[in-house]
Amino acid sequence: MTVSSSSTEGVISDGANGVGEGVKLQRKITLWNGVALIVGSIIGSGIFVSPTGVYVATKSVGLSVLVWCASGIFSTLGALCYAELGTSITRSGGDYAYITVAFGPLAGFLVLWVFLLIIRPTTQAIVAITFAEYAAKPFFPECKPPENSIRLLAAVCICVLTAVNCLSVRWAMRIQGIFTAAKLVALAAIILGGCYYIFTGHTENFSNAFAGKYEVTEVALSFYSGLFAFGGWNFLNYVTEELQDPYRNLPRAIWIALPLVTGVYVLANIAYFAVLTGVEMESSPAVALAFTMKLLGGFQWLVSIFVALSTFGGVNGILFTSSRLFLTGSQEGHLPELFSFIHLKRSTPIPSLIFTCVTSLLMLAVSDVIELINYYGQILWLTTAAAIAGQLWLRHKQPNLPRPIRVHTALPVTFLLCCVFLVLFPVPRQPGKTAIGLAITASGIPVYYLCVKWKNKPQGYHRLLQKITIYTQKLMEVTYPQATEMLS
Repeated sequence: MTVSSSSTEGVISDGANGVGEGVKLQRKITLWNGVALIVGSIIGSGIFVSPTGVYVATKSVGLSVLVWCASGIFSTLGALCYAELGTSITRSGGDYAYITVAFGPLAGFLVLWVFLLIIRPTTQAIVAITFAEYAAKPFFPECKPPENSIRLLAAVCICVLTAVNCLSVRWAMRIQGIFTAAKLVALAAIILGGCYYIFTGHTENFSNAFAGKYEVTEVALSFYSGLFAFGGWNFLNYVTEELQDPYRNLPRAIWIALPLVTGVYVLANIAYFAVLTGVEMESSPAVALAFTMKLLGGFQWLVSIFVALSTFGGVNGILFTSSRLFLTGSQEGHLPELFSFIHLKRSTPIPSLIFTCVTSLLMLAVSDVIELINYYGQILWLTTAAAIAGQLWLRHKQPNLPRPIRVHTALPVTFLLCCVFLVLFPVPRQPGKTAIGLAITASGIPVYYLCVKWKNKPQGYHRLLQKITIYTQKLMEVTYPQATEMLS
């Protein structure tokens, strides 16, 4: 799937005419940009809908709050393990980079294959559709917005944010910061509304708070909903090459962002329970909307605006990190070489961003994208488990690898065991989906040997790829980035 620079005679390269010499991704992401990226990626639509899933599984106010606390602690443990990985393997790419270093190029390619084929574009499409639904809702107060309008607005959202990311890293980070602040304001309003309700004497929903269902199966299901809302805790690891002083700022960003999100999530759930009864929680998938309707009456449109702002920032975070993942894959030779090109002046990975945009737009045409992502829930946790297993393996295999941050061994071991549980637990309940997810992942094996390992491809293939590469470089004013150390 790649062509080496030696086989692309005539392609504009570093130093071809002096223009592109030294071009590389710039370290423009500050500590607070990193905090905004983590917080903005985590806080999407999850906190506005997942509380219902947690409560339905536990039937307990107190246990639900404990599940949210535990989900935050679990995500923080994972983020700290990734801080060690991200400061010892400083390449962008997150899970893909770590698994490639630990277990070799085939394992890394399969991770990239799964993320490229379904996970990233589908996740981005889902979040964009959520944005469109809530953004359009104030204009259709009495009915559901038209499906075609929703998908068109979602497409506009993806295209606008792609354009911004192509133009400037700083603009993309400013959008992330602004919309992260908007999310926190929205959640602060929910928390203050709940506090007002409690202080005016409405504490009846907290009586006998810990009565409920404590079966292992039900508690495990509640964690699926809770952890879904914390998705994105490892996104900063996908852009470590652009983070200023990553050895200090990566762990600092984690220590600021994860406790902040956990605190906000727990307080928001307490506010929900203060206003809504258990029956109302169960009957309201959009729990934030039910909360606002009961507390503010006719002002429920405010929630639509807040969720739209939240998910808009979420799309930006997914787009930004996805493009860096594919760029790193291209630099490793696992994707066509043009995906590693960056703009001569703006230092943005335009081909990779456009590819991410196009695949996400294609997913908008799928009638049920949520069903697609369900096949990969276990694969996501399997990928995370593999990255943590790689962390432990590298400690044995490469004990002298520089580790500016080294967490206690108990942390990755505990986190790995929990990930294994999350992978294996659903197998008896959904064996068909598990098999399909594994089959599609395994389909990357022949692709790897055909497109990556097979070096003696026909000359016609190389000439065609060369022409496409040259045309892309001239059209987008992009070039090879400065040489980067290979993962494998």
